[in-house]
Amino acid sequence: MDILLHLVIFLPLAGAVLVWLAPSRDGTSRTLAALVSGVVLVLSLVLFVSFNRAATSGFQFETNVLWIPAIGAGYHVGVDGISIPLVLLNALLTFLAVLVSWNLSLRPKEYFALVLVLETAVAGVFTSLDFFLFFLFWELELAPMFLLIGVWGGPRREYAAMKFLIYTVLGGAFMLLGILVLYLGAGIRTFDMVALGGLSYGLAFQVPVFILLAIAFAVKIPIFPFHTWLPDAHVEAPTAISVLLAGVLLKMGGYGLIRICVTVLPGAAVYLAPLLGVLAVINILYGAMVALAQTDLKKIIANSSVSHMGFVVLGVSALTQVGFEGAVLQMFTHGTITGLLFMMVGLVYDRTHTRDVWAMGGLAKQLPKIATVFVVAGLASLGLPGLSGFAAEFLVFLGSFGSGTDRTAWVVLTVLGTFGILLSAGYILWLLERVFYGPMSDHWRSLTDATPLEMFTIGTLVAVIVLVGVYPNVLLDVIANGVAPIYSKVAPLIALGPS
Repeated sequence: MDILLHLVIFLPLAGAVLVWLAPSRDGTSRTLAALVSGVVLVLSLVLFVSFNRAATSGFQFETNVLWIPAIGAGYHVGVDGISIPLVLLNALLTFLAVLVSWNLSLRPKEYFALVLVLETAVAGVFTSLDFFLFFLFWELELAPMFLLIGVWGGPRREYAAMKFLIYTVLGGAFMLLGILVLYLGAGIRTFDMVALGGLSYGLAFQVPVFILLAIAFAVKIPIFPFHTWLPDAHVEAPTAISVLLAGVLLKMGGYGLIRICVTVLPGAAVYLAPLLGVLAVINILYGAMVALAQTDLKKIIANSSVSHMGFVVLGVSALTQVGFEGAVLQMFTHGTITGLLFMMVGLVYDRTHTRDVWAMGGLAKQLPKIATVFVVAGLASLGLPGLSGFAAEFLVFLGSFGSGTDRTAWVVLTVLGTFGILLSAGYILWLLERVFYGPMSDHWRSLTDATPLEMFTIGTLVAVIVLVGVYPNVLLDVIANGVAPIYSKVAPLIALGPS
């Protein structure tokens, strides 16, 4: 089974080379990209189904080979209950992104090759258990995303792509510094995350390293005030790239916060938990209030991402078993729900050639299928019971309410965080009512509804959202396996206080 994980990581990279070398005939590049990403999705599903849920801890499908002995860097990869859902999410959204881009006419070879390179980079981040390897994959993601926004984006694509690059490169610099401090201060010459996570560090050492690493992850999540690159990137990016940006790239930050900051530096996590909790609530409320003020469909969804990723940070900062489970589930559900919302915005824009909410109205009469799925996605985003968003947010709030670091403070933070759901309902319901209901202008009477291919792509995500909403244990059984060892590291520190 170990070979399957290597294929999930590197098959898209090999596919990118094939796409690049393939003849330039119409449809060749997209067909190859769909085939490769489809195979990777099947392999990811096999890995997920084969994952041993009965195992109490540890990584599965693991490979650990010394790569650069002189510095102690290795090719160490594996998955646990935290990473395997995100690997599956990456494969699913990449496959659907290729289908969403099916009619792309501008330089399709380069576009689909870059999408596949991006898939390898993200999969590498979610599976790396070596800091050196993790950083290489983290940086590999920058180039394809920069080009995908800068070449295939909207009118202000160069500005948005450059802003994305500057923010993420600066964040990566803080990460590199944090990794080097950890490497040099550990007393052993290794970049192995598992080995470094098993050591004991003083609080005075942990806190600055935690902050250095957390800054990089805060940029990617993004956490206020490092969030301003995201709305620009979303507005200018093509639909499929917005799906990948919101669906999987933001999860790299949340994943790093759990996998590295909390796991390797648990004392600092306990010490800084209140600060993270406050930043999480700021994200939730600020992102939602900014979304309320927007009239551009993409800006509304982009700022809602800032708000909803705040739930991930809130669940992590609570440092409870339930909070961790809710944070990981929220990463998966946010990826599917927001990915679907960006697909729906793309379908509306393809037909109306506008994203201005005030220019629309009554579109459900002409676009009943699109309207129906858009409503489902919107209701999932605001946390309607029976859909996946509710399950994740409920666990986050349950975990944060029961946090043992400072009971009174966490009750207040939880209550403030729940207010974000009310704000979400405000902008989502207003968007749906204004775009799809009420009187329709004669200008829109020639619009056509979703094609069979479009219905397949959006229908797939609807099915996943409903499945996880009705039966969240399909993921939670796996997630609980991954977060239990992390909680076991922070629980004694919460009880005794960091030292």
